[in-house]
Amino acid sequence: MNFILAQFDTAPRRILFTICVACLGLLAFGVYLQQVVGLNPCPMCIVQRYALILVALCAGLTGASKQKGLHILGGGVLAVLAVAGAYVAARQSWLQWYPPEVVSCGRDLYGMIETFPLQRAIPMIFKGGGDCTKVDWTFLGGSIANWSFLCFSGLALLGGVLVWRRSRKG
Repeated sequence: MNFILAQFDTAPRRILFTICVACLGLLAFGVYLQQVVGLNPCPMCIVQRYALILVALCAGLTGASKQKGLHILGGGVLAVLAVAGAYVAARQSWLQWYPPEVVSCGRDLYGMIETFPLQRAIPMIFKGGGDCTKVDWTFLGGSIANWSFLCFSGLALLGGVLVWRRSRKG
């Protein structure tokens, strides 16, 4: 454990680049589930993807710097973005556990294209079209939203530890 904490002091850039690569891996897995497995992302899934993109960008840009002050600032921003992603994932998990009687997460892609002109359908595609309450895929008993919450929570923890360790080191 001390070895891991020491990495925040001696190699913060390595930690940040690892966070960036982990986020890119999670994004790639989401695209795999969408394109290969055929799962349609819901609007909350799309928001979580945006949060992952922002965390990856923040970690990558912060890791490119050697300045301690930027590591502290970037770690704080990273933690806030990860908490926002965790909030959306927690909300989606709650909706999956306690689904409302009326689902209002949106339409599927083909329904949008058939119903609306292309100028209106394209922005709707980026809003997602799946049902936020539906559990299409599980791993070890957890849905995508459950695992997303755990990943975002871990990222927020790493960002917080980075801020704590870098700010106390003189």
